Parts: sequence; C-alpha cells; structure tokens
Amino acid sequence: MSVNNKKISISTASRLSVAPMMDWTDRHCRYFHRLMCSSVLLYTEMVTAPALVRGGALHLLDHAPEEHPVAVQLGGSDPAELAQATRLCCEAGYDEVNLNVGCPSDKVQSGAFGAVLMKTPGLVAECVAAMRAAATVEVTVKCRIGVDDQNPQEVLPAFLQTISAAGVTRFTIHARKAWLQGLSPKENRDVPPLDYDLVREMKRAFPALHLSVNGGIGSLAEVRGFLKDGLDGAMIGRAAYHDPAAILLGADEEIFGLPGRKTARQVAEEMRPYIARHLEAGGRLHAITRHMLGLFAGRPGARTWRRLLSEGAAGSGAGLDVFDAALEALPQMSELLPLDAARNA
Repeated sequence: MSVNNKKISISTASRLSVAPMMDWTDRHCRYFHRLMCSSVLLYTEMVTAPALVRGGALHLLDHAPEEHPVAVQLGGSDPAELAQATRLCCEAGYDEVNLNVGCPSDKVQSGAFGAVLMKTPGLVAECVAAMRAAATVEVTVKCRIGVDDQNPQEVLPAFLQTISAAGVTRFTIHARKAWLQGLSPKENRDVPPLDYDLVREMKRAFPALHLSVNGGIGSLAEVRGFLKDGLDGAMIGRAAYHDPAAILLGADEEIFGLPGRKTARQVAEEMRPYIARHLEAGGRLHAITRHMLGLFAGRPGARTWRRLLSEGAAGSGAGLDVFDAALEALPQMSELLPLDAARNA
C-alpha cells in the first residue's frame, strides 16, 4: 500500500468513519477498507478492557501501520481497568481510544457496560476521566440517544453535558434508543426509530462539541447532507461493509476533496500481496476474502465473484489460485462503467 495517512488529523478523518462492528471490522477488513479510501477513520471491533488487562489478550490490538488513522473501541465500566487498557492501546499505536456506551447485547449488559451505561452518566464520566489521564491520544465516546423508557430529549443533553465536563469533546451518537430487554442486538439496529433531528439539535445546543451521527446511513449523499446540516461527521456501518465500493471508493473525493479514486478491480489486485503474506504466515484465505464478497456489488460478475470466493476460500488449503480465479471471472468492461451505470447495465 502506498499511502500511510497517520498524519491526517482525527478531526478531519472523522468527517466519515466506518463503525466498529463485532466479527466484521477486524484487521483484515480495515486493511481492505483503507485501500479503498485513504482518509476515512477506521474503528476496531469492540475490545473489552478485562480481556486486555486481566486476560492479557494483547493480540486483539494487532493492526497494520497502513490502517491509520485508526481508533480502538473499548468496552468496560471500571475506571481503573479502563485506564490500564487505554495505556495498552496507546502503546499499541492507536490514534484514538473510544468508549462503547451503545452496545445493547446481553453479554455486554452482564458486564455492566455498553448501552446500559446511558443510565449512569456519572460512572461514564469517571471512566473517561481515568482514561484521559492515562491516554496520549484523544478519548471519545460512542453512545445512544437513550435506553428503554428514557426520554432522549432529556437524557441525551444531560449525558453530553456530564461527559463533556469530564473532558470528552468528541462523540458519535447512534440516533436510536437501545431496548435492553425484549429486542436482540440485530433488532436494536432496525426497530427503534431513528431521530436524526435530535442529533442535529444537540449540535446546536453544544456547538463546541464535535458530534458525528450514526445509524441507518447508507450513502455518501446522506453523509454530505449531515455535514451540510452542521454536524461534524457521519459514521457508516453495514452499508460500508456490504457495499464498500459505493461508500468508500468515492469518499476521498466527495467527502475529503482528494483526488485518486480507484476502481474495485484495482483494490482487489492491491489486496493480493497482503493475502499472499497472510497465507505464507499460515493464515486462511477465508479470513480475508469474507470481507471482500461485496466489493463488486451491483456490477456485472458480482454474483460469480461471491460464489467463487464463498465456495472456494473456506477450505483449509485454499490459496491464491481461488482468489485469482474469482478475479479472472469478472468482466473487464464492467470497470469502465460508472458505478450507477454498471448497476443498471
């Protein structure tokens, strides 16, 4: 990879970010996404502070230099433990440490962190104060607009005021409530209604805070709309994963004003040396190619690409020949068409 954007400011990069997603945004996925956009802020999957501090699972912090700017998301609710975990994250070279105050899963709730922390802003303030004291990079928070029967119009501004008083100036707000009982984590991504207007109101109420919006965003046009409305950034999750070309290939140009838009085929070809190194180190092809299945979504040959990689890469001995065959099966002419035209072809 020819571009290392560690020098890009976090504030600039966070105009567009890819959400932390469990089982999805691992280091292979982040490397792939970085090849598509040099400026977008990438996040790790959530890493729990107990896993790092008590479990010594420092391999969870592994990442490539090319991934920068990259942030690590921590889960936890013990200020001292989060401070220790923050030190480890800073030593590992991350550009930002983010506290998860938004995940609604039962497993996370049982650990007394994630979205349930919306109910205890005082504790969150203690946590981020301890993290900031231990950090050499910015500490941020990703939260919900509220949980369960809370009134977001009351809860969210009080939460932002309390946490910002502890020194946090950058928040990513998932514009849905989280229902901690009765809805699965998957349902919590779709069922509670989105309230983008409330997030816009928070920017007007707290103009000094850097606020990004998250939840249900599926296009760069929507991102541009939020930026035009005065928000400081937008975070995209599933759309950036399932149709990465539509989100990331044009982001440098459309969101950051930078030239150099690549084609999906170029990105696939640039992934080949990375895949080769992974295989030589004893890794499995599927660990990387599972993140690439949607690269040609909407283009001629996309179904064949997905099929060949899905069926061929899972085997224990799958090698570069499987990847090369999938790439060779793509029609060359599809890359000469703009994305919208290719989808209508």
